[in-house]
Amino acid sequence: MQDVSLEVFEGEIFGLIGPNGAGKTTTMECIEGNRVADRGTISVLGLDPRRDANALRQRIGVQHQEAQLQKRIKVWEAVDLWASLYPRVVDTDTLLVRLGLEAKRDAWFMTLSGGQKQRLFIALALIHEPEVVFLDELTTGLDPQARRTIWALVTGIRDKGTTVFLTTHLMEEAERLCDRVAIIEHGCIIELGTPAELVQRHCPERTVVFTSDDEDVADRMTSLGAIERNGVAYTIRGAGDDFVTGVINVIAREGIRVRGFRTEIPTLEDVFLKLTGHGIRD
Repeated sequence: MQDVSLEVFEGEIFGLIGPNGAGKTTTMECIEGNRVADRGTISVLGLDPRRDANALRQRIGVQHQEAQLQKRIKVWEAVDLWASLYPRVVDTDTLLVRLGLEAKRDAWFMTLSGGQKQRLFIALALIHEPEVVFLDELTTGLDPQARRTIWALVTGIRDKGTTVFLTTHLMEEAERLCDRVAIIEHGCIIELGTPAELVQRHCPERTVVFTSDDEDVADRMTSLGAIERNGVAYTIRGAGDDFVTGVINVIAREGIRVRGFRTEIPTLEDVFLKLTGHGIRD
């Protein structure tokens, strides 16, 4: 780790994103107090994660990337065990209902689906009503339905006033959940802001693709710049909030009959690939 400087605001979902091996989990473990940083200072809720470890554990919740429980521990047993570790806990029955686990109360851990296991780990992280909860690669390996269920739970956690710090390599997840994100590369924070800000800053280009059987379409739309043609499909690229409106206005003015029309807006994934490259990381 070389230069990881960031501040997480109260009541937000903050995401740390980066390629494999970029330092996401290492950074989170240092913040949680589970790993000693080589240098620099860390403050979580005004506490030093190493010096004030016991006090901090009472105020934060943690879900680890590769968490596991005993195969034959029951859901209610795991919840009771975690509850015994804290002087003050939430109503555990209500918590299981909230996370959709009430029907699995007597089920062994090994019989739970991937999504149910992740919901259980969220329950264990929230059992003492922490002020900050850390979620490390929460939805890795889950199917789309389970992933969206977890996303709704995370948003609900934030809406109840808990600050969420998460790591993910799923750009759609970061874009949908996070109020702000930091991109880490080779142990350095290389960019930070809201997903919309990062897209506007690094990938402002917009693309319009439409199809038309009319003649001389490209010639009639030269005011918009270069137009790519592939059969009856036309592609126009530009920037600015009014670009798409401008294309529509020219099409209408020229009386061009359009059979299909779509816009392509850059995403956080485009920003991520632009800043970190397209190569595969091991």
